[in-house]
Amino acid sequence: MNDLIQRLDFSFLAASWMQQAMTVVGIVILFNIAAWYLLRHIEKITARTATIWDDALVKATRKPLTLILWVTGATYVIGIVYQHLGIPVHDVVLPTRNTLIIAALAWFLLRLIRQASHNILAHRARTGRSVDSTTVDALSKLGRVSVFVVAVLAIMQNLGFSVSGVLAFGGIGGIAVGFAAKDMLANFFGGLTIYLDRPFTVGEWIRSPDHQIDGTVEYIGWRHTRVRAFNKNPIYVPNALFTTIVVENPTRMTNRRIKETIGIRYVDLDKMAAIVADVKAMLQAHPEIDTNAVLIVNFTQFAASSLDFLVYAFTKTVVWVQFHEVKQDVLLKIAAIIEAHGAKIAIPARTLYLESPTATPTPGQE
Repeated sequence: MNDLIQRLDFSFLAASWMQQAMTVVGIVILFNIAAWYLLRHIEKITARTATIWDDALVKATRKPLTLILWVTGATYVIGIVYQHLGIPVHDVVLPTRNTLIIAALAWFLLRLIRQASHNILAHRARTGRSVDSTTVDALSKLGRVSVFVVAVLAIMQNLGFSVSGVLAFGGIGGIAVGFAAKDMLANFFGGLTIYLDRPFTVGEWIRSPDHQIDGTVEYIGWRHTRVRAFNKNPIYVPNALFTTIVVENPTRMTNRRIKETIGIRYVDLDKMAAIVADVKAMLQAHPEIDTNAVLIVNFTQFAASSLDFLVYAFTKTVVWVQFHEVKQDVLLKIAAIIEAHGAKIAIPARTLYLESPTATPTPGQE
């Protein structure tokens, strides 16, 4: 074997330091194969459990662990080569190794956060339980930002930078940046308020007539919220605006209201009491009217050309299309009740009385 190596001019492969390096590479390959099979076996076990965190932990570990094994093995191989060449390696290799390991750990945490948030949403959707995707997304983003900042500070410390000095400079610079980007910061804290207070979530209908906001929330970011208007146009609202305006969230209503004033003719005054009583009984018996809510049917006023009575009730449904179907049914039944009593729905009308002029005798007539 040694003769073959010498004939091919690969004599350096026979060196003890080269054999040591190849041994380290082989060990790293074996460790990677063993880790792959082990994690695959553990993943099959965790797939049968109801816990969502063990699945996320296993899936997040695979690639960062491979990177750590190769970085560790490469460090030993470089150390062996540099020792053979007589060059110190601590000034370059060790900081690089530590930096890559810190980056791998940060990568692991980022993957864990992302996978855990995905598992939470998928598990809630699979079991039919309600889930606030906006809050999960916000916490996921906040966790990833925190990991990134800590990893950058740790890498800077490892490379010899003074973290305390960086933080002090960041504090002074943050004041200047705060004045220069106050609108951006206001939008950030506005988004944070939305995530914490949750006045609305993605998929809900919100409106603020004073600011021409009326539509369905499609996206909530750290800087702006995208609302899809009912004419399908997107509305981009800075998050800072939501801290100063009143926002109505009709999606969270418990009922929809029917409020109608109906007038009959003045000649049907004697039939008003019976009509009001029958309309109220009809509403109380209607399957789509919530009788536990306020229900009012009363004669209210003598109007200019009609006798008006108020119909005030709440439907059980909050769906816009179904509400109008219920309202149509109620109004048609009210019209039928009025007709059944021989009365008529009044229409705007005016009666003009003309006074006959007094006959003036002509001269010579008495």
